[in-house]
Amino acid sequence: MGFKTFEDLEVYKAAREFRKKNYKLIKKLPVEEKFNLVGQMRRAATSLTNNIAEGYGRYHYQENIQFCRQSRGSLCELLDDLNICIDEEYLPRDFLDELKSEGAFVHKLLNGYIAYLRRRKEEDQ
Repeated sequence: MGFKTFEDLEVYKAAREFRKKNYKLIKKLPVEEKFNLVGQMRRAATSLTNNIAEGYGRYHYQENIQFCRQSRGSLCELLDDLNICIDEEYLPRDFLDELKSEGAFVHKLLNGYIAYLRRRKEEDQ
């Protein structure tokens, strides 16, 4: 695949776009969520891309896989936070559903990248 940096990874690019959209959403949440949902979503969104980058920088397949699993966990946390936004009717349902769909795509890419790393790990043993 020949990646020069983590920024070349399709999964990172998609996760970064998803993070940016979540940051925009966070700015639209009600004031009463400032110290609860806002902080939680900001940390999860940041963790999503940070863990992809950190795993890439480890240069060992198993460590990279573990960081991608952390990233996947943060992604699932964000998807649940979007469910909260739906349940509380904080933003239009179609907007939130579209964002959840994009999150599902990132999830698929993460799973594919993890599978790729597992294959590479097995080939190198």
